[in-house]
Amino acid sequence: MRRLNWWLEWVSWALSHWALLEVLNHLGSFSVLIAVIFYFADSGNRIKQKHYQAWQVINTAQGKGGSGGRVEALQELNNDHISLIGVDASGAFLRGIQLQKAHLERCDLHAADLRNGNFEAARLSDSNLQSTNLREANLEDADLQSADLQDADLNQANLQRANLANADLSRADLRYADLRDTSWKGIHSLNLANIYGIRNAPPDFVAFALKQGAVSFVNDEEWNPLLDDDASGKAPTPRVHAK
Repeated sequence: MRRLNWWLEWVSWALSHWALLEVLNHLGSFSVLIAVIFYFADSGNRIKQKHYQAWQVINTAQGKGGSGGRVEALQELNNDHISLIGVDASGAFLRGIQLQKAHLERCDLHAADLRNGNFEAARLSDSNLQSTNLREANLEDADLQSADLQDADLNQANLQRANLANADLSRADLRYADLRDTSWKGIHSLNLANIYGIRNAPPDFVAFALKQGAVSFVNDEEWNPLLDDDASGKAPTPRVHAK
């Protein structure tokens, strides 16, 4: 046993003084460094591939219901500051999507489910938002110039400081929406929009809206007959606005 211990100690001493092992150790560290350099050098291609895959998800699901992975894909592109101008996600289920400061000009989101979505400071000018569900959505500071919001559900939506110049809000549900400091004077249409219970209405907005043909009904049962008459082209039945 002593001879074995002595032999092992000698081998250990000899190896510790073997220059080749030191060289191999340095080569191992060097190979790690090279791998790190190549990883960062190729990061641009990996990001491009990631964006390409995200666009594939969005385009493949176009025209289909459900999410189809579009929530994650759209958020990923927006987080990387990629423009989403002209994107088509009509009819998609995108509830709770987070698209703050997104460039969504001329997008088609009609009939999409965007409940509880966050579009703070997003650019949605000239967008198709017909029949879009924006209930409880955050549209604070959003640019909605010339957006088509006909029949949109904006119940309890946050529209503080939103720009609604030339927007079409015909038949939109604005009940309990927050309109604090909203730019509203250039609104294209509020015909049959329901403004019951709106919060923080700017001065003169309610009078302007009613003059434009808006209504104020707490219940759908009172509002729906007017919408049905409008859809069928019949003359609207005179009704008293709820206080």
